[in-house]
Amino acid sequence: MYQPPYHREDRLPVQHALIRAYPLGTLITSGPGGLEGNPIPFILDEKAGSNGVLKSHIARANRQWREFDPQSEAMVVFMGPQTYVSPSWYVTKQESGKVVPTWNYACVHVYGLIRLIEDRDWLYSQIRELTELQERDRTSPWSVDDAPPGFITSMIEAIIGIEITISRIEGKWKVSQNRNEADRQGIVAGLTASGDETDRAIADLVAGADAKK
Repeated sequence: MYQPPYHREDRLPVQHALIRAYPLGTLITSGPGGLEGNPIPFILDEKAGSNGVLKSHIARANRQWREFDPQSEAMVVFMGPQTYVSPSWYVTKQESGKVVPTWNYACVHVYGLIRLIEDRDWLYSQIRELTELQERDRTSPWSVDDAPPGFITSMIEAIIGIEITISRIEGKWKVSQNRNEADRQGIVAGLTASGDETDRAIADLVAGADAKK
């Protein structure tokens, strides 16, 4: 990933936090047919390995699990908040006019070898944990136990587990660190005024990041 020094985010807890907040990652693998990519929700086990372990499952009907090269690293892309940044928010626009639009975002790229898992107990535990993580804040959370056991068994037979021990991880927070303080304040004000939740998330990242020019 292209990484200007001022956009690098190497703090593992910060990288992990983005994965937890945006668990739908794009799994990218290579094989005989070339590159293959699919969006898949992951669980992060932060305590396993030096960088953590990703756990998920994929449909048996999905050819990706059959065709990936087990000797080559897979990549999983986790995209956090992202939004367009208008040059009209920059003080520099009034001063010189030498401004252009950009796009701000935060993302994490994860790399590691894939291990396929067919153990039913592992798969049951994985889908239960994934469900509980997503349902926990609901007024009436749905549980795997709410479905007939035979139905869940048939669903488990239709999937295969995926585990990726993270060998390396990269974080990129492109949040206007290269702009001067006045321009950054203008970006925060412009994004906050939009009332959009994602814009607000980026505004918070811009406000909290160290300016590096």
